[in-house]
Amino acid sequence: MSEIGERLAQVRARIAAAARRAGRDPASITLVAVSKTVPPDRIKEGVAAGIAVLGENRVQEAREKIEALGRLAQWHLVGHLQTNKAKLAVQLFDLIHSLDSLKLAHELDKHARALGKRVPCLVEVNQGSELTKSGLAEADLVPLLREAAPLPGLEILGLMSIPPFLENPQDVRPHFRRLRELRDAAVAAGIPGLRMDHLSMGMSHDFEVAIEEGATMVRIGTAIFGPRPQP
Repeated sequence: MSEIGERLAQVRARIAAAARRAGRDPASITLVAVSKTVPPDRIKEGVAAGIAVLGENRVQEAREKIEALGRLAQWHLVGHLQTNKAKLAVQLFDLIHSLDSLKLAHELDKHARALGKRVPCLVEVNQGSELTKSGLAEADLVPLLREAAPLPGLEILGLMSIPPFLENPQDVRPHFRRLRELRDAAVAAGIPGLRMDHLSMGMSHDFEVAIEEGATMVRIGTAIFGPRPQP
């Protein structure tokens, strides 16, 4: 087994154990292997080992990789999306995790309709009010959902967050629990056309806690592909 294959197997075992602790089916959790800065040959090695979903942070980097590798797996956008890249994002990605404004929602809707498709999205919430991170404030979530959910080119499927990094993963638990509560509140609002199937939360450092709190998608890069090169 390759090095990436061994790392992937370890991550899958940890996902399964966390799911069992929470009384959940491990198959209900999607592993998004974050491949930003990972060269195409290592991505191919990962897909050969069983990776089915790849996550990229930047539209242009993803475009180059998709052109080189093709649709060998699903491609998700997990990084911030600028409105001027919305057209390309609609063409490239199977799921966009980072819808964070009405302006972006309308851009995505416009380009999706032009292609005769609906683009699946998650709405990103900035839980730590961190100026360096994108995402909606909690108070803006339901108003955005009310306006964006009816757009014919969008299919809103849940929420995403990148909580503050804390050394002890247990200290992140309240943020994960809060995102689940926000999801439940959105469901309770009874917004037509809205689906809240997914919570994309948890990364290499804290994904087990995220699963215990209800994550349906975990975004894991370093634990699979190894440390990224420092710039």
